[in-house]
Amino acid sequence: MKYCKKCVMPDTRPYITFDDEGICYPCRHYEERKNKDWDKRWGELEALADKHRGRNGDSYDMLIAASSGKDSYFKTYIFKEKLNMNPLLVSVDNFSWTDTGRQNYDNLSDEFGVDILLMSMNRRTARKMLKFGLEKQLIPTWYWDKAVYAYPLQMSIKLGVPLVFWGENTSFERGGPIKEDIPDALVQLKNDVVKPVPWDYWLAEGVTMKDLNPAVYPSMDEINKAKVEARFLSYYVPWSDHENYKTMKKRSFQSLDDTGEWKREGIHMFPWLQVDTIGYLVHCWFKFIKFGHWVVSDYTSLEIREGRMTRDEAVKFVNEEEYKLDPKMLADFLEFIHYKEEDFWKLVDKFANHDIVEKRDGVYRLKQPMK
Repeated sequence: MKYCKKCVMPDTRPYITFDDEGICYPCRHYEERKNKDWDKRWGELEALADKHRGRNGDSYDMLIAASSGKDSYFKTYIFKEKLNMNPLLVSVDNFSWTDTGRQNYDNLSDEFGVDILLMSMNRRTARKMLKFGLEKQLIPTWYWDKAVYAYPLQMSIKLGVPLVFWGENTSFERGGPIKEDIPDALVQLKNDVVKPVPWDYWLAEGVTMKDLNPAVYPSMDEINKAKVEARFLSYYVPWSDHENYKTMKKRSFQSLDDTGEWKREGIHMFPWLQVDTIGYLVHCWFKFIKFGHWVVSDYTSLEIREGRMTRDEAVKFVNEEEYKLDPKMLADFLEFIHYKEEDFWKLVDKFANHDIVEKRDGVYRLKQPMK
């Protein structure tokens, strides 16, 4: 494995590339921020808000794809208070919740005075889909992730509210197939968070397309007819997970450290990350098994770019923590899909990239520590 000379992103991350100086393109993108006219982009956002504000009378001006996380707080703050919009927050329910996440959900509505449409997917179907994705490709949350993209667009069309906002363009900001800085969020199905797996692949064990409806992406004809405008907020404002947390902590958002609920093994340094659910991040941990990195590398790289951590500090943290899978996280995930832990580890053995990781004392570690 080779690593970016500035951050700790490895060349095994899908779609990542390094330039002639050995620097990854997300680091280069971050450097380019200083050359962007953020005042102009904010003006474009204001013009977009002016276009949609009040167009539906007393109904909603826009939809925000939301959870109970810090970024959803930040999006709501921008549109509700900075741009005087009347948003409807559209959210896909978790299969399990932390107490902190539940409280943040209540706080979000109380703090900003917004309505939230929470769609709870059919748990029986969700369980089958998570189990099927786990066993076939080690992508258990494919169904949930696709619903996060698809359901707000479905509601945009059904409610006649054409403006829909997501937060960060993860592909551009962190590394993925989309390397252009554009506001159009309709490109996100190509960002490799949701693998391009045909629907027929999932139609098994009594699952039908009707069961999978929340994750069905509207056709481009439907989207164009409804004049949907789907956008990334990260195009209009400099995006920072850490700064979003710091700002929204003043507006009732709580991390797992703030509540004292849970100190997660491996990712304890990021208690403000993905705080609303317990077992979901098992899906993200599989990146370590396949590619030798996951959340720790992602977020320490962001810390380096934003000047809060040196590369040497990040390397030490990655080597000490990257491999760990929190037992509470795993237990919650396995309980939901009714799966035995011994069978889970057999699957991990099957899909592990043995060129990158190896078992030492029964635990998967990088074959070569990062330097």
